[in-house]
Amino acid sequence: MLVVAALGGNALLKRGEKLSAENQRANVWTAAMALAEIVRAGHRLIVTHGNGPQVGLLALQSAAGPIDGQYPLDVLGAESEGMIGYMIEQELRNALPEQKLFATLLTQSVVEASDPAFLKPSKPIGPVYDEATAKKLAAARGWTVAPDGTHWRRVVASPKPMEILEAPEIALLSGHGAILICTGGGGIPVTRDSMGALKGIEAVVDKDLASALLAGTLGADKLLLLTDVDAVYAGYGTAEAHAIRRTTPESLREQDFASGSMGPKVEAAAGFVEATGKSAAIGKLQDAVVLLRGDGGTQIESKA
Repeated sequence: MLVVAALGGNALLKRGEKLSAENQRANVWTAAMALAEIVRAGHRLIVTHGNGPQVGLLALQSAAGPIDGQYPLDVLGAESEGMIGYMIEQELRNALPEQKLFATLLTQSVVEASDPAFLKPSKPIGPVYDEATAKKLAAARGWTVAPDGTHWRRVVASPKPMEILEAPEIALLSGHGAILICTGGGGIPVTRDSMGALKGIEAVVDKDLASALLAGTLGADKLLLLTDVDAVYAGYGTAEAHAIRRTTPESLREQDFASGSMGPKVEAAAGFVEATGKSAAIGKLQDAVVLLRGDGGTQIESKA
């Protein structure tokens, strides 16, 4: 099977954890161990990943420097793709010494400049803050901030990806047996002008939606959305909360999920299943092989 496995940014750098290279590398090693099992089971693997904590940190570092050294989010997204991709590829090579072909590919996602998401920022990036600190930073730096679980974070525009530019190259390399690390942070957000020329835009694309688009474009057999929770929960945060173990896109769409966290995962998984008739799963990173077998997490299928 061709498997697209999407790693959540918070699975690679846990909420509240110090934003250090050492912490991230330790988490990447854990991810590599889980992903290696997919390859050992005989499947072709394409790895995508989030970049919310990382691109937010890069934005803070950029803002702390000289005014002429401050970079827009598309450039910072490219930086995060290289940084995270390097770590994932290195740890996968360590975990799979018998595997000969790997490639980390900078990937661009085409979005529409008119996307209404630019008027309503919703994508959390960077570290977590308490409410008072978040609102103080928002006032000082012109940020939009919003709750993220029990904390607060900066939020930015997250337009819908319409095309993965490097999909043909990804398909070619995968077809020759390479493990691909690509579409990092949802891909670098770019738009096309009236002449068709590409230009970066200030946003962060949701990696789950971009991963679903990539998986559908490539004809993947299964989409895995790997995060730091074991399943999708109905009534999350309430006394009636319970895990949804097997469901359909129609059933999922009848419920409400947070737009900044589980909502995009549910939308991505449901959209992939509806478009392809294949299955998707959402669950904990360490359970990747179990999710692939259909035995854990939340399994989304065209029919119950």
